[in-house]
Amino acid sequence: METFQARYDRYRASVEESLQSLFLRRKPYNRLQEAMRYSLLAGGKRVRPVLTLAFCEALGGNMQGALSLGVALECVHTYSLIHDDLPCMDDDDLRRGRPTCHKVYGETLAVLAGDALQAEAFRLICIAPGLSAEQRVDAVQALASACGGDGMVAGQVLDVEGLAHDEASLRDLCLRKTGGLLCAAAELGCIAAGVSTEARRQAINYAKHIGLAFQVRDDMLDVIADQDEFGKPVGSDREEGKRTFADLLGLEDCGMLVAEETRLAKEAIAGFPDKRFLLELAENLANRRK
Repeated sequence: METFQARYDRYRASVEESLQSLFLRRKPYNRLQEAMRYSLLAGGKRVRPVLTLAFCEALGGNMQGALSLGVALECVHTYSLIHDDLPCMDDDDLRRGRPTCHKVYGETLAVLAGDALQAEAFRLICIAPGLSAEQRVDAVQALASACGGDGMVAGQVLDVEGLAHDEASLRDLCLRKTGGLLCAAAELGCIAAGVSTEARRQAINYAKHIGLAFQVRDDMLDVIADQDEFGKPVGSDREEGKRTFADLLGLEDCGMLVAEETRLAKEAIAGFPDKRFLLELAENLANRRK
């Protein structure tokens, strides 16, 4: 039987190979492509596309189509990180252990690289192999809803304007900014598998819970992590005056919340026939150190 790590590595290797093939053609504006690839190929866990592939395989779907959808999602995620790091947003110097895009290529090119990655994501969905036109439209709608004005971008507004001040508003921010793309990842895997609305609902519910657990754990790591291992500045949220779950609840209660949300995520997919990997993924994210 394939171990959790072997399966994760298989998914991740497929994603990395596909990402490596993007934006290679030489053009007069080649520096734009360099900036796009600099951030897109910076590593990371690739949790979102892995989630897309995992749901698709668990539900017996088209893995080639799911890979294209997962790669598109990773382009959107990368664009969000580029913009999130900008001086007008979080003004971070490090991302995944190396200088952020704007530190290497300048603010203007970083903004444009993010813009281009977002547009390219939807192009990739439109040409995803092995999917019907209806599946591609569903995928566009799922991703656009997750990252648009009521999704990830809305979450960023709540974050930068300091509008999250209690547990309820922090949960809402998390559902939009962090949970939105995780929910899209799960839903895209279901779309590639062509499953029922009920299965999609269960997958999204799973992703909502791991999304909250992921963010709470991230807030904890911003306090307790080793910076070299974490890959970005530790304590930056506190320095910027942001309200976090760690501030609101304390580390002990945060740990309890992570455990509860992880339990609820597992419960959401209890009826799935092939759920072992997804159950272990929820546990892995809950206990991560970076």
